[in-house]
Amino acid sequence: MKKIFSIFLVFIICIGILVGSTNEGCLEAQLVSLNYDEIKDKLIRFHVIANSDSDEDQAVKLLVRDKVIDYINIQLKDATEVDEARNILMDNIEEVNNIAINVLWENGFDYEAKTMISRENFPDKVYGDYLFPQGNYEAFRIIIGNGEGHNWWCVMFPPLCFVDETKGDVDSSNLKEVLVDDNDEENNNIKCKFKIVELIKDILKNN
Repeated sequence: MKKIFSIFLVFIICIGILVGSTNEGCLEAQLVSLNYDEIKDKLIRFHVIANSDSDEDQAVKLLVRDKVIDYINIQLKDATEVDEARNILMDNIEEVNNIAINVLWENGFDYEAKTMISRENFPDKVYGDYLFPQGNYEAFRIIIGNGEGHNWWCVMFPPLCFVDETKGDVDSSNLKEVLVDDNDEENNNIKCKFKIVELIKDILKNN
């Protein structure tokens, strides 16, 4: 109850700040809600699912993430189309799976890892300044052990994954120009949502 009350206070304060701000286009404190039909076939998400939510399992999940991103970023550096990126990822599934297993073994875990490309249904998710709506997306997935823990995700293609979480925010500045056709009349009316609202929704889902 105390946590919900604190969130409510933050929400009220932020709304007050936003009301007092100018509203030319989308404010920095707002999210751009992407059009699902426009983006669903233009990107490939990357998910690493932990064995469990224990501190140890969550930590090794991030080690797997780091090693895989270091490797796959090099493989995808010249990819310009989603079909090309998909083929590269499929060609590297076995190697990526071996990387994941080696990281696990090097850190004292005997879990197996399973790497795949599949289409999965995902809930609304905030990524940088953009809200990816719920829907069925293509994803490059690494499932560690039982795969019962929280996942880490990014947009693998277009290549927007980053590892340095101390940045605080994802650099999604070029996401719109890659995924959204400005000539599409339907997308000229960009939907904006308050970022604080979406962040609070994420917090409430996880509590």
